[in-house]
Amino acid sequence: MLGAACSGGGKKQAATTSTTQPPSTTTTPAVAANASPLTGLPADPAVPARAALVVKIDNAPKARPQAGINDADVVVEEGVEGGVTRFATVFQSHDSPAVGPVRSARSTDLLFARQLGRPLFAYSGANAVFEDLVRKAPLANVGVSRFPTAYHREPGRPAPYNLFSETKALFASAVDDVTPPPPLFSYRAVGEAPPEAGSEPAPRVEAVWKLNITTTVVYAWDEASKTFKRTTDGAPHLDAARVQVAPQNVVFQVVGYHNTGLVDRSGAQVPEAELVGQGDAWVLTGGRLIKGHWSRPADDQTTAYTLASGEPIRLTPGRTWVELVPIGNLRAL
Repeated sequence: MLGAACSGGGKKQAATTSTTQPPSTTTTPAVAANASPLTGLPADPAVPARAALVVKIDNAPKARPQAGINDADVVVEEGVEGGVTRFATVFQSHDSPAVGPVRSARSTDLLFARQLGRPLFAYSGANAVFEDLVRKAPLANVGVSRFPTAYHREPGRPAPYNLFSETKALFASAVDDVTPPPPLFSYRAVGEAPPEAGSEPAPRVEAVWKLNITTTVVYAWDEASKTFKRTTDGAPHLDAARVQVAPQNVVFQVVGYHNTGLVDRSGAQVPEAELVGQGDAWVLTGGRLIKGHWSRPADDQTTAYTLASGEPIRLTPGRTWVELVPIGNLRAL
């Protein structure tokens, strides 16, 4: 099933999610000296050695607006049961005074987090199978069952969409050994435009997760802010402070999903994204769209995003959203 990817054995994942094959060359992401490993921006001298903190945040319609999603260095959007998505929000370079609503763990979270060294992981619980995976994973568990005083219920929100925390409390809760994350992406110099060769002016790009319900996400370039503004299900995606989600970079990683054999309370099958292997990747950065590839040879290695030549795709220093898009569900508008 799933956690084999966390332990290195078990069922092998598909060799590719694409009909086009990238070169065999591998690349290691790198950032400039004294830069944040997850944003490429100049780092606060007090922060570079800090571990990453992954907070699981819901994205069901009743969970919106969320807190903290515009403060995270990296946000990963993954498909869960029934066409709903959730976020694995990653904090390292600075804090957020509120994060949530915090929800339960999935095996996809652990597959992604395996790239982050030994991070902290905040979540609201899981089924017995996934709890066992969390226990065995190379991370520090700062979930609500272990540190309940680091969380609170937000008034005015219905359960289970009312569990919140804040990053300083979660970072302070870590008692296990943690390690800083390696860089996940390569970056251009601050102010450097992406090359025109191999790219095109960015169209609006749509990603869809569709099962019992449909989650539709669109990103559009905003020249004034030099960011890609996000809409979800046809409306601007606003955080709890009423600020629209608008990262400097969006990485659409086209992946397969397989059934873990588990079901949720409604009877819907619980999926897992296939994050080891290779496939197509579209990258929005600096007002342009770059079509390339992703590859990750093993679960303890970072994902490489490359051009057809094998050279790394370099991002704008800043925040990045990674969309784990099901095969066939990505298009330019």
